[in-house]
Amino acid sequence: MKVLIVCSGHSGKISPFITEQVNSLIGLGVEADYFLVNQKGFTGYLKERKHLIGKIKSYQPDLIHAHYGLSGLLANLQRSIPVVTTYHGSDINEPKVYPFSRLCMMLSKHNIFVSKKNLKKAGLKNGQSLIPCGVDINLFIPEDKTSARKELGLDVTKKYVLFAGAFLNTVKNAILAQKAVALLKDVEILELSGYSRDQVVQLMNAVDVVLMTSFTEGSPQFIKEAMACNCPIVSVSVGDVPEVTEGIDGCYLSTYEPEDVAEKIQQALTFGKRTGGRKRILELHMDLESVGKRVLEVYKKEPQAPNLDKPE
Repeated sequence: MKVLIVCSGHSGKISPFITEQVNSLIGLGVEADYFLVNQKGFTGYLKERKHLIGKIKSYQPDLIHAHYGLSGLLANLQRSIPVVTTYHGSDINEPKVYPFSRLCMMLSKHNIFVSKKNLKKAGLKNGQSLIPCGVDINLFIPEDKTSARKELGLDVTKKYVLFAGAFLNTVKNAILAQKAVALLKDVEILELSGYSRDQVVQLMNAVDVVLMTSFTEGSPQFIKEAMACNCPIVSVSVGDVPEVTEGIDGCYLSTYEPEDVAEKIQQALTFGKRTGGRKRILELHMDLESVGKRVLEVYKKEPQAPNLDKPE
């Protein structure tokens, strides 16, 4: 089966959770190639239609798998190749984007949602699946904290909190995180920005706790990857975090009040050891191979293109 992956490329790279999923599908026998959208905004995506048609003619896929609603809408501007679209959260939660995602849902042969909240909001009666993106459990593994700190040049005696993204990303709500950490004594917050994937693994093993204060999320990879490293977690109740972390000692849910976030961070620091998060990820079958098999089942049950010679 040949699958064309349609996704954003305007940041200069493809999101790791997309490439990791595609690589897992390739490992399961799928032949895959990418069409990257290099322009921004609705009109920018529309301008890519001609290039997408050219890619379809040359590659002749059996199926298109689009990631995010705008990419899915672009993919559906041709009607020869069936489209599967995955919605990752921002395309459902952002009011300005949601109408385009809604239109994409009506046009796509199958819709994949990464969290129950987003699936429920979509309100579709058929042609949908709940499949969170998987975690590379061979990359995100528990490591010795002291060794990880030395490799990153961090103080082995300090208390560190790793924030779930760049401080400038307004959706991540860094202001709340910074206010909360400021209420604690001798605790430093680290910004997750500019690191390689290997360094992210080291960071999650080096810090005492990871922190998410986002306004909206789908099924945040940050949380699942931290769980795979058995790192303590503090998060607001966003996306599928409550379901994924439920019952795990060392994982705490907070409100959006700085004092409550600070209190939960202190509880995580007092907990003082690693969690059983990795076991939960495996129990929920959120590893890449398991997720890849579920996506492949979606591919197999959807009709494939009968005639690839003349895309509309």
